[in-house]
Amino acid sequence: MGDPVSEYKIAKEIFAHGRDLILTDEAQRMKGFVQHGTTSVFEHAVSVAKFSLLLADSIETVFRKKVDRRSLVRGAILHDYFLYDWHEKNEYHNLHGFTHPGRALRNAQRDFDLNEIEKDIIRKHMFPLTLIPPRHIESFIVCTADKWCAICETFKIDVSSYIIYRVNLHHDLVRGRITPGKHFHIGKELR
Repeated sequence: MGDPVSEYKIAKEIFAHGRDLILTDEAQRMKGFVQHGTTSVFEHAVSVAKFSLLLADSIETVFRKKVDRRSLVRGAILHDYFLYDWHEKNEYHNLHGFTHPGRALRNAQRDFDLNEIEKDIIRKHMFPLTLIPPRHIESFIVCTADKWCAICETFKIDVSSYIIYRVNLHHDLVRGRITPGKHFHIGKELR
């Protein structure tokens, strides 16, 4: 885990930009599917959002290039919105690496309103397996963050458990699944 204050700020930004997605039952279904190792698709998506924001910070600082952070987070959350267990053996899952971006995009377009950047992120996050390269800087960022997170998850390197905890906590608070007590404080972002 990184600096707790920075991690908290990242979790807050993920929830702020992706709140309408995260709170849906459809997006919560991603928790029921394993992505890499023991990491769920939802946990993976939150990790990708975290590292996408970190990369965006660097790009904005070093290159003075403005990044659409809202589209970045939303695309990261939905980039693997394929909603099936790709580990099950069947003819459709054999080419998962090549085909799931299209499935994720179809599902996301069915369930959410997407802008062109978000669509490009979802469609091209598996580049170079998907032959057409990302069109937007946000797509390139998520593509890169996705590969980093996949490596960490495959080798069981914990890089995002605090972020995942905070995003899930925000979800449960807003949904009324938990209530604040004397040892728990609700930040302004949830009021």
